[in-house]
This record gives sequence, C-alpha cells and structure tokens, in this order.
Amino acid sequence: MIELRGLTKHYGQTVAVSDLTFTVRPGLVTGFLGPNGAGKSTTMRMILGLDEPTSGTALVNGKPYRALKRPLEEVGALLDAKWVHPNRSARAHLRWMAASNDIPASRVEEVLRLVGLSEVANRNAGGFSLGMSQRLGLAGALLGDPKVLLFDEPVNGLDPEGILWIRRFMQRLASEGRTVMVSSHLLSEMAQTAEQLIVIGRGKLMADVSTKDFIERASEHSVRVRSPQLDQLRSVLTSGGMTVREEGADAAGAALIVTGVTSDAVGKLAGANDITLYELSPQRASLEEAFMRMTGSAVEYHGEGFDQVMGGAL
Repeated sequence: MIELRGLTKHYGQTVAVSDLTFTVRPGLVTGFLGPNGAGKSTTMRMILGLDEPTSGTALVNGKPYRALKRPLEEVGALLDAKWVHPNRSARAHLRWMAASNDIPASRVEEVLRLVGLSEVANRNAGGFSLGMSQRLGLAGALLGDPKVLLFDEPVNGLDPEGILWIRRFMQRLASEGRTVMVSSHLLSEMAQTAEQLIVIGRGKLMADVSTKDFIERASEHSVRVRSPQLDQLRSVLTSGGMTVREEGADAAGAALIVTGVTSDAVGKLAGANDITLYELSPQRASLEEAFMRMTGSAVEYHGEGFDQVMGGAL
C-alpha cells in the first residue's frame, strides 16, 4: 500500500506538489494522471525517497522508503527506462541489482523470462530499442518480487502488441494482490487498464475515484437520437427546453445530439408526439474528454490553435 498524507514540495517559490493526500490500495491498477507540470514525477520521486518532501509524508507499507531494510523486496519502480549503463548487458545489469540487495542470481533468469528478454540478455543495453529498455526496466522492478510497484509511462515506445502485453501484465500483478500505481499520458490505454484514477493538477489533488465514476462525473449527459421525422423531432425537443445540435450524416443518416437530459426524457417526449425513433442512445465521454474537461484549468502551458498560428499562411 502507498499512503500520502499532506505531501508538499517547494522548489524555491515554486510549489510543485501541494498537500497531497491519497492512498493507493492493493489488488487493482491505479492510474496516476495529470497535465504536464502537474507534479506527477515529483510525487513519485518523493514516494521513492529520491526527493525530500518540504512537508508531509509518503509511506510504502507503512514506512518511508528510506526506512525499508530490503527496498527491492518491498517496492519496485520504473521511472526512467534509459538509466542503465549502455555498455552493460541486460543480464549483467540485473545481476548487479540483485547482488546489491542479496537477491539470488536465479531470480535474474526468472524476470528475464517474465518480460521476454531471455534471448537478448547478453546484448548491451545501449543497443536496446526504447520498448526493449522498458521491458528491462520492468524486469528490474520485479527483481525482488515486491508487493508495491510504481511505473512511469511504462508503455512508452511499445508497439500495439507490447502495449497489450503490458496492460495484461499489470492487471495480472494487481490480481495477485499487489499495489500497482502507473502514470501515463495514453489516456485511452488507462481507460482499459486502470480501475482507479488519481488525478492531480498544479500539484493538487483533483480526483480520487474509480475510472467509471471519473468519466461519468466529468461527462456532459447527452443522448444521440435518429428519426425519419428529424425536423419535427428537433422542433419538439427545442420547444421542450432541450439543447439540440445536429450531428453530420453517416451511413445510418443524420442524428441529433441532445445535451443535459436522459434518454428516458427524450423518448417520452418523442412518444407523446407520435414520433418514430430509429436510435435513442446515451453518449458516454471517453477518458480523454473527461480528463480535458476536468483538468483544462490546471494546464500550465497552452498553445495557440493551429488555425491561429497558420491562418496567415493558408
């Protein structure tokens, strides 16, 4: 388990993390999300004892990381896949890590098999692709068979097959009762991987909820409806005080998007006016849409729109 209580970090006048309090529980994958500059990396570094908090505490299994007697056997982490010495082989790198924590050398071969690097274990890590480096980082995190795991952008550089593999891998680790905390910018992947989300912005906690609840809370309720009497339906809905916009026609024809209402309300109004409906479906926002809606005000840097920048040249 990972527990943060009032965790705060100042760099001079800059507040990188402000009074963060949350718990990462075992048995599920917890996504750690936030815009660039939100304080995610700083938070993970404080959990691992790499940065000293200005105030507050970060505990792993009830202790600060620096108080753990055999840290690799309690917590494994992948923060930077390229930190390995480039002239050291994957096997030699893992053996060095194992020796530093009195872990049997036989465990090195086990984790190499787990992450699919056995056949290239004698190659220098400097020649690894980013995806292979990620796998080596995972092997290092698993070396001590820890119950707590932290991953920062673990699917970076992986192809679709690799992304699917690591998704299932993290979910399997969680199903074994481990605490799995993963930071990622691939929100569509997090939607399929994480059961719980912790979202921060400008160093402050914005949400600590299940993935399903996060999307539902941040989503605008809307209903997609199609009808052969589209103009009549639009008139009925707007007369009923509903906000309606038309969605471009596709293979199924044009549709209306009704916002701020339930499908029951739209169906009831259509039925009362003898309007035939071909489709009546609630719309659920993606994790990306929900994330942008919640964190838009916490983005540190905003770029100008493409049209604004290129307008004069087009």
